[in-house]
Amino acid sequence: MRRLWGRLSSVNVQKAVWGLEELGLAYERIEAGGAFGRVRDPDYVSLNPNSLVPVMEEDGFILWESNAILRYLARGHGLGGLWPEHPQAEALVDQWLDWQATRFTPATRDAFWQTVRTPPEKRDQAVIDRSVAASEECAAILDGHLMGRAYAVGDHFTVADIALGAAAHRWLHLDVPRIERPALRAWYERIRARPAAGVALPPLS
Repeated sequence: MRRLWGRLSSVNVQKAVWGLEELGLAYERIEAGGAFGRVRDPDYVSLNPNSLVPVMEEDGFILWESNAILRYLARGHGLGGLWPEHPQAEALVDQWLDWQATRFTPATRDAFWQTVRTPPEKRDQAVIDRSVAASEECAAILDGHLMGRAYAVGDHFTVADIALGAAAHRWLHLDVPRIERPALRAWYERIRARPAAGVALPPLS
């Protein structure tokens, strides 16, 4: 039995769902977090003391942190596919997973919360502007990397594309002015067309 706790409106849950769907692994998703609550309940805190989503349970094994879940799933079920076998390619996948978690998604966070989850009358434009500026720096880095490339690492789709793709999905659908990044956009449209992405990436909410 494999269970994934978390609401699909969470970018981190989206990554885990995308990985599970790409690998064709059976799972049950249980709504948690945000309006669904549960994450402060003692039974949930026993799974994840951070009270965050996602959490994955697999035959008694408990794992939290979305990129750790991606690594675990891909190494266990996607060697040579979602997870490369060459050490340098592995290192590059790790590099982009870390960059997504420490740079790209944090850069977009305030703009997302202000424009999607905050009523217009309570929004702080200065906060939005700072977040957009930081996000543009990240978008420029990713666009430059993707020029002449079909995927983030190597010549096929990996978990690096999942993590970056979920972050890009959020950034590219925010109602903010954006500099058009042709390579980033073409890559996003390519991976967004994958059936698993259709399951994992709902409209922003």
